[in-house]
Amino acid sequence: AIGVKAFPLSQPVDPDTDILFLGSSVYAAGVSGEVKTFINTLDKNVGKVVNFSSAAIIESTYNQVKKLVKKRGITMSDKEFHCRGSFTVMHRGKPDKDDLKSVATFAKEVTNG
Repeated sequence: AIGVKAFPLSQPVDPDTDILFLGSSVYAAGVSGEVKTFINTLDKNVGKVVNFSSAAIIESTYNQVKKLVKKRGITMSDKEFHCRGSFTVMHRGKPDKDDLKSVATFAKEVTNG
């Protein structure tokens, strides 16, 4: 939607990153260990982190991610995107086409694109 490529958490972040959109996955109602490890690799060359997530049970990963990002001395945007995700029979089919439209709109708003 905004013309940037998504990368796996295993790839280091370009040191000239103004805005890092971070998809935070959930495991057992908390941010997954893989995301925590990734955040611990970030340095202050990242301008700010924008959180987006999808989960079946919890409402948002924002506060958990913000705490981890703040420990790294990096700014966390107050804007975030979260939608329901599916888990077994809960919220089957989520995220759906409407959620994908909403996250595209969100990304454009964040980047003024």
